[in-house]
Amino acid sequence: MTIINMAADAWALAGGGAGADGRTLLGIAGPPGAGKSTLARALVAQVRRQHGAGSAAYLPLDGFHLSNAQLERLGLTARKGSAPSFDVWGYADLLRRVTQERDRDVYVPDYDRTLHEPVAARHLVPPSARLVVTEGNYLACDEPGWRDARRYLAELWYVETPDEVRQDRLLERQRTGGRDAAAARAWVQGNDGPNGEQVKASRHRCDRILSTVGLDMPNGRY
Repeated sequence: MTIINMAADAWALAGGGAGADGRTLLGIAGPPGAGKSTLARALVAQVRRQHGAGSAAYLPLDGFHLSNAQLERLGLTARKGSAPSFDVWGYADLLRRVTQERDRDVYVPDYDRTLHEPVAARHLVPPSARLVVTEGNYLACDEPGWRDARRYLAELWYVETPDEVRQDRLLERQRTGGRDAAAARAWVQGNDGPNGEQVKASRHRCDRILSTVGLDMPNGRY
């Protein structure tokens, strides 16, 4: 399976032919470090190359991280990235807007790994977008909020990656973010690890299982 094949499958969900004018949301779930954002961006880029710059858009769950101030207020600073550390209701509401509001630009937040904070309006869903690819750890979780978000997705794909590969990626991510080797290992073991186990337990609720290992994706970022 190649990116071109996957993008063709994603575009087919949106109706494919030139006469279609609806909008389809495709979700990509998987544990931390699996390659969700890399795959989602690659799919959007490939669809745009084939069908035009405004044909597809990217919508990451990471834009709904609670701010550091809110995490501190809630006592979740050490559990940043866990399911309770996201504004899931805000995320679900944005998916609703993207589904229903087709006559205006819809702005999408993101997470900045340099600032370590969410930032507003980094991405855009234009009226012309027929496919929106959204990705995040907990999209398949059978819990309040996440269930509400899931109902807007035409399909939900799961990215499966060996734990040792994910761990290497996560350690690199933490080191790049400013932690030393010991602190990076402690964070991955104490936070990313439990989060990943929760996500893996939701695997069976996805429509399709994929792997990004060995997949040629330009500008890879996990």
